[in-house]
Amino acid sequence: MQTHLAPEYQGTADGSAAEAILRKCVHCGFCTATCPTYQLLGDELDGPRGRIYLIKQVLEGDTPTRKTQLHLDRCLTCRNCESTCPSGVAYGHLLDIGRKLVDAQVARPLGQRALRWALKEGLPSPLFAPALKLGQLVRPLLPAVLKSKVPVKQDAGHWPTRTHARQVLLLAGCVQPAMSPNINHASARVLDAAGVQCLIAPKAGCCGAVKFHLNDQDGGKAEMRANIDAWWPYVEGQAGRAGVEAILMNASGCGVTVKEYGHLLQDDPAYAAKAARISALTQDLSEWLPEISAKLRGKLTVSTTAIAFHPPCTLQHGQQLRGGVEQHLTELGFNIKVTGAEAHLCCGSAGTYSVLNPGLSYQLRERKLGHLNATIGEAPPGLIVSANIGCITHLQSGTATPVRHWIEVLDQALAKAL
Repeated sequence: MQTHLAPEYQGTADGSAAEAILRKCVHCGFCTATCPTYQLLGDELDGPRGRIYLIKQVLEGDTPTRKTQLHLDRCLTCRNCESTCPSGVAYGHLLDIGRKLVDAQVARPLGQRALRWALKEGLPSPLFAPALKLGQLVRPLLPAVLKSKVPVKQDAGHWPTRTHARQVLLLAGCVQPAMSPNINHASARVLDAAGVQCLIAPKAGCCGAVKFHLNDQDGGKAEMRANIDAWWPYVEGQAGRAGVEAILMNASGCGVTVKEYGHLLQDDPAYAAKAARISALTQDLSEWLPEISAKLRGKLTVSTTAIAFHPPCTLQHGQQLRGGVEQHLTELGFNIKVTGAEAHLCCGSAGTYSVLNPGLSYQLRERKLGHLNATIGEAPPGLIVSANIGCITHLQSGTATPVRHWIEVLDQALAKAL
């Protein structure tokens, strides 16, 4: 795709990066066929190809409008289009640039600005956990629309106390410890049983995705730098010990972001090299499943309950990791099913999308739950599992079927065997 940058973007980092991405696009339309919002709305401008043209027009000097902003806002950033693009167009990176340029020129309505500010400042805040606890106390009294956003209080169980020569870092995250604390604890227990010790850096917090994708890119990058600083002593090694083997992510949304620290901070002379090393060390927890499975084989009491697996977009498209969870859990004896219909499509969670675009989000949720329920045949599954806190919470808000992280299933099978 030929592009002629407006003078104000020529020679800039954003302009050069966007131009390189745009020139890879051949306007084939394969992306449109796999875009959730295009499937729901049928509007070319609500598909990747149309959004690419809107961003191209802005870069070439056209003045964006509120309508331009709306079409970019409707994108889930699921990156399904990247999985189907034959030309390797880095659409997600282009969208980050496009949203930044458009938001700099188009003022949002006051209500939207207030909501987006509350989300980007509230979710990563230390006040989120006590606020959620209060919400859980009064949950029975909440209206249905709010009640669905407040998960039932969960018992996290114990954190293993054994030490091991092999060590990895976990990111506690910003919302996961409050909303579903058992995910981190289950991860630590399963890895402990496999001879690996989990560490958490106390000063590490939000991965930066919430602020970055709400177009507070500077705020998001500040959180990324803070995490790098918090992790660095563990990466370099301390008290005579070697550095950690990996930084393991049990929330695929955080994982795809941390894996991109090297890209996002590449122009920061103080952090570029460290960010690249952090990204290289980062792995999704599922990437350790081959080793974990080998260590735990024979130590599990596996239920025959039919389990439907929903692969998050951040796992299958953002990180390009497909099939690992299903394969290894099946090999361990779990009755894992994956829907044959639209397994590649987003469930509608997409970070803060379910709050900012509830209509589209809930349509996608119901569509996804319909497919998940159909995986077993006439009877719905006894359990739905996924790999990202956002998907888990969003799907649970629409079904009575329990929705868990796959690591919790392993942890439960391990506990039953003890």
